Amino acid sequence: MTATAMEKTADDARRVRAVAAASIGNALEWFDFIIYGFFAITMAKLFFPTGNETVSLLLALATFGVPFFIRPLGAIVIGNYADRHGRKAAFSMTIVLMMLGTAIIAAAPTYATAGVFAPMLIVLARLVQGFSAGGEFGSSTAFLAEQNPDRRGFYASWQFASQGFTTVLATIIGVGLTTSLTASQLESWGWRIPFLIGLLIGPVAWYIRRNVDETVEFKRMQVSKSPVKETFSEGRKRLLVSLGVVALCTVSMYTIVLFMPTYATRQFGLTTSVGFLGAMLVGAIQVVLIPVFGALSDRDGRLTLMLASAAAMVVLFYPMFAWLAASPTLQTLLVIQAIFGVLTAAYMGPLGALMSELFPPQTRTTGLAVSYAFGVAIFGGLAPFTSTWLILISGNKLAPAFYLMMAGVVSLIALVFARRLGCR
Repeated sequence: MTATAMEKTADDARRVRAVAAASIGNALEWFDFIIYGFFAITMAKLFFPTGNETVSLLLALATFGVPFFIRPLGAIVIGNYADRHGRKAAFSMTIVLMMLGTAIIAAAPTYATAGVFAPMLIVLARLVQGFSAGGEFGSSTAFLAEQNPDRRGFYASWQFASQGFTTVLATIIGVGLTTSLTASQLESWGWRIPFLIGLLIGPVAWYIRRNVDETVEFKRMQVSKSPVKETFSEGRKRLLVSLGVVALCTVSMYTIVLFMPTYATRQFGLTTSVGFLGAMLVGAIQVVLIPVFGALSDRDGRLTLMLASAAAMVVLFYPMFAWLAASPTLQTLLVIQAIFGVLTAAYMGPLGALMSELFPPQTRTTGLAVSYAFGVAIFGGLAPFTSTWLILISGNKLAPAFYLMMAGVVSLIALVFARRLGCR
């Protein structure tokens, strides 16, 4: 084997380890968020009893959204750290923080045992998780995007593909628990199992991340003395555009994947396991197709794919929800989830690369983290809560479609401005 061939083999092996390190850790981060959303009804009963099921669910969903408001702080602190000390150091830190939050939830006493102290613990745990997740996206996405500038779309796409894998894993566990345990068993101890599984994955993810190489792009760049100040003073337009393109991604994911099982159960009488199967289908489609669309964006450009998929979703959201309302069956739900699985994959495949290319290397992690954190906090974090509230005040079961359409329009406008900033 020639020296050039050996060097190429070593580079390929290094990039495979990099994808594994970012993906496994990122999967753990999102697993804990998703599983809480899936078990929102159970968590409402155990930690937020009010005597009114709808109010209890709203409180549980509001707690799901609480971490998204501390995400910007985590994004600023951890993003700044990553741009000054390295992507690897930052995303090793986020794993430890996420494990801490998960451990608190797994061990938390219920309201029946500890009274008001129980929901306070849950809120604390969710805040720790939110702070961690605020820095996770920026550091891991920058780490992936910097593996190979010529294939930035493909490598950065694993940020979102790993979220699809998380969805599959979480839904398998959700279906397994809800079908094999009685309601009393699930409320007594079964709900803790997913969080304990998350704790088992954590040390493996931390070990892998500690043993990967820092990106060449970071090693070669001139480190900024103040990435946060530089990002906000010189990159405001880029921050706004990056925030805008996140809107559709975050609202669609938290609605289609997280809210849909609860929505299908409460509004149309489908079983919880049916809602989980729909979410699992979306995750499976995204695991396979997001890297494909990421690779296509390296060849054909990011904006063409993203504009087409965003426009298609805006047009289809309302008809699809109306179809589910008219025909609330497993088959209808799965077809709808499959369609949105493909469209969200087409949008999210190029998204990580597009956002990365909006920011220079010396402020890339800060820009990615801050724009994503604010985008999720503004649009996605309270998507399940907002959808439930819109249905409650309007009496219209199709209300979530309007929120999705609004997010789609915001992202379409942001994509137009991304073109003006030189994105392709």
